[in-house]
Amino acid sequence: MTDSQGTEGVPAPAVDPWKGFRGVMAGTLVLEAIVVGLTFPVVATLGSHGITWVSGIYLGVLFVVMILLSGRQGHPRALQIDLILQLFVIAGGLFHWSIAVVGVIFLCVWIYIAYIKRDVQRRIERGALPSQQPPRE
Repeated sequence: MTDSQGTEGVPAPAVDPWKGFRGVMAGTLVLEAIVVGLTFPVVATLGSHGITWVSGIYLGVLFVVMILLSGRQGHPRALQIDLILQLFVIAGGLFHWSIAVVGVIFLCVWIYIAYIKRDVQRRIERGALPSQQPPRE
């Protein structure tokens, strides 16, 4: 049961703690899209076959999907989708190993973001957020 008091008598936060969190997730995804976009010249010059139709379409689709998903970070399953997306980035290592390295680095970032989300959720449930505390006089 959730009302203005929150769950089980714990006051609801005065401000939406998830608003900034969604912004961090969207910003991280845009940053990752930029990094994936910068792998085009790497594959073109260092890849064994350069940019092929397959590698170009694969990287292009990854880039576009990341940009589109950055606007959908308010979705309840956004974090799970972002984590799954990292597997596709890592699979890009088939075209050049550096893409897999980018995927592993961002996978670590997304795992840390998931940890932070869990921590904030626990604080909300305990009523430990600063916006849930009574005002000081």
